[in-house]
Amino acid sequence: MDQKDYYKILGVSENTDSSGIKKAYRNLAFRYHPDRSTGNEEMMKEINEAYAVLSNPVKRNEYNALRQNYGSFARDQFRQTYTDQDIFRDSDIAQIFEELSRVFGFSKPEDIFSRNNFYGTGYRTFQFKGHGGFGPGFFFYGPIGKAYRGGINASPDQTRQVAGGYSFLSKFIGKVASVLQKLVARNLGIELPENGADLYDVINITQEEANVGGKVRYRYNKRGNPRDLLITLPGQIKAGKKVKLKGLGEEGKYGGKPGDLFLKIKIRKPEEVKLCNS
Repeated sequence: MDQKDYYKILGVSENTDSSGIKKAYRNLAFRYHPDRSTGNEEMMKEINEAYAVLSNPVKRNEYNALRQNYGSFARDQFRQTYTDQDIFRDSDIAQIFEELSRVFGFSKPEDIFSRNNFYGTGYRTFQFKGHGGFGPGFFFYGPIGKAYRGGINASPDQTRQVAGGYSFLSKFIGKVASVLQKLVARNLGIELPENGADLYDVINITQEEANVGGKVRYRYNKRGNPRDLLITLPGQIKAGKKVKLKGLGEEGKYGGKPGDLFLKIKIRKPEEVKLCNS
């Protein structure tokens, strides 16, 4: 068995309290949820196991003791004592998945956990904690829910938008629901992907470069990573035109795509060219 540490799997420290453990798990569960394009069922199983242990005070104390004695082999030692049924007994994992299904329109927990390539029908023997007692949720099903799922599942290089064909009212309701979705996600401690901002600058070229096109040098003064770039321009480009450099804007957050860099063409006057060459 691979020697994996439960704390490292969740990306938390040994001193993280129970609320921090749950927040970390919610974010990872959202990222690797099987209904997302970034979903990974094997990773989801690892995350579930780590959370089931660290969210239970008794199991967590036992695991901490094993870490002291066995180091990186603690998980292997722990699994020799605890079966899957023992680990997941009374866990609120299904409850958290229910939160995600309500807020983001994902599949119901029972549909996910009973898949043959997930836990199969035997997942019920894990005795997940029952429903009830969790935070607010909104149901996003039907056309709007499908539009959300399409946006959530979109890969980072895809533009998120409400699916076409809906009425203005449906789009308006979708925008309102999107705001509510973000508020609920924030309340649950889930960090939704945020796209980076676009950047704008001017690139100065000569009239000859504008006529011929080809590669021209541009000083990219991005914070923390300034460097020279060679930009390929088309021939006969006019002053005032904009060139888009995809992905060179501000970095996205929580898996969001980076913004773009837009360069406005400025053609130097002959006297400016002479000054630069002198």
